[in-house]
Amino acid sequence: MFKARRLIAVFAVLSIAVILLFNFLRGQYVLPILMYHSVTLLAQKPNALALKPDTFERQMRFLKTHHYRVIPLEQAVELVKEKKKIPPKTVVLTFDDGYQDNYFYAFSVLKKYQFPATFFIIIDEVGRAQDDRLSWKQIKEMQDSGLAIFGSHALGPDPLIKIKSAAELERQVSLSRKILAEKLGRQVQFFSYPEGMFNEKIREAVINAGYLAAVATSPGKNYPDDDIFALKRLRISENSANLFVFAVESSGYYTFMKEAKRKHGHGKK
Repeated sequence: MFKARRLIAVFAVLSIAVILLFNFLRGQYVLPILMYHSVTLLAQKPNALALKPDTFERQMRFLKTHHYRVIPLEQAVELVKEKKKIPPKTVVLTFDDGYQDNYFYAFSVLKKYQFPATFFIIIDEVGRAQDDRLSWKQIKEMQDSGLAIFGSHALGPDPLIKIKSAAELERQVSLSRKILAEKLGRQVQFFSYPEGMFNEKIREAVINAGYLAAVATSPGKNYPDDDIFALKRLRISENSANLFVFAVESSGYYTFMKEAKRKHGHGKK
């Protein structure tokens, strides 16, 4: 009898511990917004800004076969802003810089799986052959598919935190939106901070320019997970070629793990 009671007590304690752990983890969930850059045959580790086309294909196939919901950034922003429950296995796809290989490699895979994605364009670099950037014709074709939405990555590639002039900051943020809207014939709702870096002045400039939301990289715990002008993203590259690693990164808990690691002095921002 005593042994049975002890087993019941142990089971009860373990059950409570599991419930508490589940509730704790549920509170640490952050919608995984995946951040890609170049998709190229030349991608090599440890380059954090590139991955191979077959790696990208395998990752998208993983999302499809494991029944992930790949939603547009606009829908994600609404979920976050309205504090609605985000279903498990929900991810958002984004691409920075406007590499031409996004058109040749990534876009064909997105069409195959019918996955939406947001592409952030450096306006002054569009069509530069020597930089292998997307052309306006390619951008328009991608937009016309209904799967690709384009946002601003500023006029130039340099981090906005280096800009001292308020007028130049406004130009980088506002004019890039205006040019992109004129070229695409539609409103531009999203901004991506160059190199993921920003401060309160830059954040305010983005809000004042009329954007719906902005994405960063890893702004840390100083910015809450539901700040739609500091949305946290997860950098995906050839370093995520292992599908177990990719599964962890797209789980919704990887942001918590990264920030916890930094808090205890391990790793870099």
